[in-house]
Amino acid sequence: MLSKKILVGSCFIASATIASAQISTNSPYTRYGLGDMFDQSFTNNAAMGGVGYALRTNEHINAMNPASYTAVDSLSFIFDAGMSLKSSNFQEGQYKSNAKNASFDYIGMQFRLHPRLGMTIGYTPFSTVGYNFTRTKPIDNSSDVTISNNFYGDGGLQQIFGGLGFKVFDHLSIGANIGYLYGKLQYQTTATLSNGGDQTITYNTVSVSTYHASFGLQYTQPINKTDEITLGLTYNLGHVLNSHDTQGTQITNGSNYSVVNEQRIDDSYGIPHTYGAGLAWKHQKNLTVEADYTLQKWSGVKYNNRTDLYQDRTKVAVGAEYLPKEYGRNYLSRIRYRVGAYYANSNLQIPIGQNMVKGPDEYGVSFGFGLPLRLYQRNSVLSITGQYVHAKPSTSNMLSENRFVLKIGLTFNEHWFMKWRVN
Repeated sequence: MLSKKILVGSCFIASATIASAQISTNSPYTRYGLGDMFDQSFTNNAAMGGVGYALRTNEHINAMNPASYTAVDSLSFIFDAGMSLKSSNFQEGQYKSNAKNASFDYIGMQFRLHPRLGMTIGYTPFSTVGYNFTRTKPIDNSSDVTISNNFYGDGGLQQIFGGLGFKVFDHLSIGANIGYLYGKLQYQTTATLSNGGDQTITYNTVSVSTYHASFGLQYTQPINKTDEITLGLTYNLGHVLNSHDTQGTQITNGSNYSVVNEQRIDDSYGIPHTYGAGLAWKHQKNLTVEADYTLQKWSGVKYNNRTDLYQDRTKVAVGAEYLPKEYGRNYLSRIRYRVGAYYANSNLQIPIGQNMVKGPDEYGVSFGFGLPLRLYQRNSVLSITGQYVHAKPSTSNMLSENRFVLKIGLTFNEHWFMKWRVN
């Protein structure tokens, strides 16, 4: 049995490595910081507003709190994978644009090692950078010459992690995820004059290879025979990233390039200490309601060797899941109906002229369905989630964004480790 798990894990890691090249996003705000941050919420969590700190279930993987891994069934092997389709509408004054992208979101597997010990191996994005836009303005003291600046960025950080959840007592579990965080971020600005001449390219390439660690606790208190409350707490370790940053300037006439002032800076970026707390109420197996609070201590975190470009980020999320009947004959009664909402302020301090302006606040609503694919005794589920996200700028001269996201997740929850007996 153990050898089978090791073989499946090896295949999983190989597929995750291939999938890491498929991440895609498109937002001018990813020009700042480390890009769009992924909060490790799978498709079912996203449908509930992104909650998960207090969520305990044997139906799917909850990577938001490793203490939840002890909820896995002793006979089950769970395999989760998900992707997103995004359509973003941007507006700045009279100017409007649209971008469409697809991204691979996560892949994971979970199984039990011992009656008190559950394990998860997973791959998720950590952050993504993707933008390509141009701004043109007149040259000072010149009425007929303009300069066009093209801003381009690409890349992202990914993590492969392994996690263990340990049941200390019947109602208390703890857990930890330890991961390898890696990837490359590329930022580039090209300046071109309207009257010809050489182009100036300013570039910045950041390579990261480091660790990532998170810890969690869940305590469940039964209220009566049908109801229980679970408290979930998490902590993500913040630290300076092991990184190499290559910065420089190129001058080109289109065919020849010369490099000016290239330099390499080590360990000039960081990630924050993150604290999460959630409270969930569960009624039988029919209804789950949860509220989460997240605090990310970005203030003082290094970015390009500066510590004044971030601010603390908080997020409040609420969500619910309703299952009419677990074993009803009517298919509609066996669908899991999910809904949620969240609010988060930005972690960015954006330089505009001589001033620092806080980044846009974010509001999101979501809904989704968990469609059972039950054949015989199997519990596989196709999860479909729709999200609407509005990024509201703090000043009128900043970019606003309306994002529509369709998330699709597939959970294989099979009894792989059952020993069959034939009389």
